[in-house]
Amino acid sequence: MRIYTRLADLPAAHTPVVATIGNFDGVHLGHQSVIAEVIARARALSGQSLAITFDPHPARVLRPTQPFPLITPLPRKLDLLAATGIDAALVLPFTQALSQMSAHDFAQTILKQAIHATEVHEGENFRFGHRAQAGVATAENSVTSLEALGHELGFGVCVYAPRTLRGGPISSSRIRTLIASGNVSQTRTLLGRPFCIDSTPAAGRGYGTRYTVPTINLAPYADLLPANGVYVTTLTIGAGPEAETFEAVTNIGNRPTFGADSFAVESHLLNFRPIALDEQTPLRLTFLLRLRPEIKWPNPEALRTQIGLDLSRARRYFALTGLLATAS
Repeated sequence: MRIYTRLADLPAAHTPVVATIGNFDGVHLGHQSVIAEVIARARALSGQSLAITFDPHPARVLRPTQPFPLITPLPRKLDLLAATGIDAALVLPFTQALSQMSAHDFAQTILKQAIHATEVHEGENFRFGHRAQAGVATAENSVTSLEALGHELGFGVCVYAPRTLRGGPISSSRIRTLIASGNVSQTRTLLGRPFCIDSTPAAGRGYGTRYTVPTINLAPYADLLPANGVYVTTLTIGAGPEAETFEAVTNIGNRPTFGADSFAVESHLLNFRPIALDEQTPLRLTFLLRLRPEIKWPNPEALRTQIGLDLSRARRYFALTGLLATAS
């Protein structure tokens, strides 16, 4: 997938361009469905497929005092977009100036003049322009619509109804709520894959060329984490063909049994063996199942007993899922 970060870097359009626009936070099943249609349509036209997204997320510019942790920070989002098979991504810097651009100016300057879009594909809830003034369908008579602008400027518009699953829409906001509540199982259903985060080992833990302790703490993570509690996870250490993935149990929380707050994301590796590790080693923590919430135990002995139970449950989970994979 080609990645462009400036309109000036876009190549001249010699073939039809089929585009979709969005934040794509999570690159969930709803996003994937629209992107698949974009790719199919571009191939039918012997053209190019393009995803247009923004960095930073518009919410961080429009509401800077309100925390807005992401499901997928930009590098992860681009990896997931590339995995869909789309030809290219345009990452537009989201600035105050861009936020104040009218829907007509956005369509004319970006979709028509810069991208030379042949078609634009969007979900029916998509809104754009200053103060989200425009929707997609011409039925919205009170505002300029994407369909009307396409008719004026010469590009087609395809609109998709929201996909629903498990009694509700597949949306980034719904997924964000599920993750924040610790429901990583339903999150997996809506994303079409387990939720994961990318980080590095915490600083000051004495990592050396060979690491021999089966517990790894993650460096502070600025984006979305599941609710405090204990989870069945996997931890991938390293990147590329040299990466190794370990079964793990991960605790997210303040370790209240020990008194003062000491927030950590701490993973105990079940099938550990000594590995090469330093403070720059890439880590990917993947959440599979929530075992329990964070609990303040009466003493460290009770905590150790519970940890033993958590490890046993995790081993049973991996044994069962391994058997199911073998049988399928």
